[in-house]
Amino acid sequence: MAGERVDAALARMFGFSRTRAAELVTEGHVLIDGEGVSKSERVVPGSMLEVTIPAVVDPLEVVPEIVEGIKIIHDDDAIVVIDKPVGVAVHPSPGWSGPTVVGHLAGAGFRISTSGAREREGIVQRLDVGTSGVMVIAKSEHSYSVLKNAFRYRTVDKTYHALVQGYPDPLKGTVDAPIGRNPKYDYKFAVRADGRHSVTHYETLEAHRFASLLEIHLETGRTHQIRVHMSALKHPCLGDLTYGADPTLARRVGLERQWLHAVELGFEHPDTGDHVTYRSTYPDDLQGALDIIREAH
Repeated sequence: MAGERVDAALARMFGFSRTRAAELVTEGHVLIDGEGVSKSERVVPGSMLEVTIPAVVDPLEVVPEIVEGIKIIHDDDAIVVIDKPVGVAVHPSPGWSGPTVVGHLAGAGFRISTSGAREREGIVQRLDVGTSGVMVIAKSEHSYSVLKNAFRYRTVDKTYHALVQGYPDPLKGTVDAPIGRNPKYDYKFAVRADGRHSVTHYETLEAHRFASLLEIHLETGRTHQIRVHMSALKHPCLGDLTYGADPTLARRVGLERQWLHAVELGFEHPDTGDHVTYRSTYPDDLQGALDIIREAH
């Protein structure tokens, strides 16, 4: 081992790949005689080599933590309805290390349904990390079953507001176009003939010089559905650079994400059977951007 590069020595001693060994060195987990090293340094006879191998983190583990910005709109024995801020995922997933809704609920002491995959227990719907607004989580097994079926059979009223570039023509309409994963980019979706059936209804609420405010009702719930359909109409959500929005206009209105907000959710309460509706107001960044668009001439 004497005279070998540090990364090569680690790989041989522990059975790591050279890449993993280099990562441990770069991350400061390898010391020689108590001092940090570079991966290309050589192992010297008589030196003390210390290696700390960090525990592997399960990407699907729910970490209880209070998430700033999550608001509780309604809470009873069957459901909890929240206002989700931007930058929060609904549940843990590979590649995401940020805050989650299920982590917040666990940290705040909510007991939710144990139905569903362990990282998605109680989750009956999802919102993108970059989309804010109202959503419901099931607290009991009965409510989970009832709400899952309600979303599956499209009896839930899901209303979004989107500020899109330009003027949709017609001002009111339906986009019925299948959506599938974009073959060139695994993080994007696109209208594809072999995609899943997807239907979006929209109506223009306000038309301004640079953008229009739409009310949108979803008949289906595909990943990125509104963003993909609006982009397909050549009217992407303002600030949605992933789907073709103008970055100059986004900077002008101070947007760092797509202007898309889940404003209202209506469904039959799983315990009472009564129709209930919950609403969320625009967060400050979206309201500010809308105000600038309204004042633009």
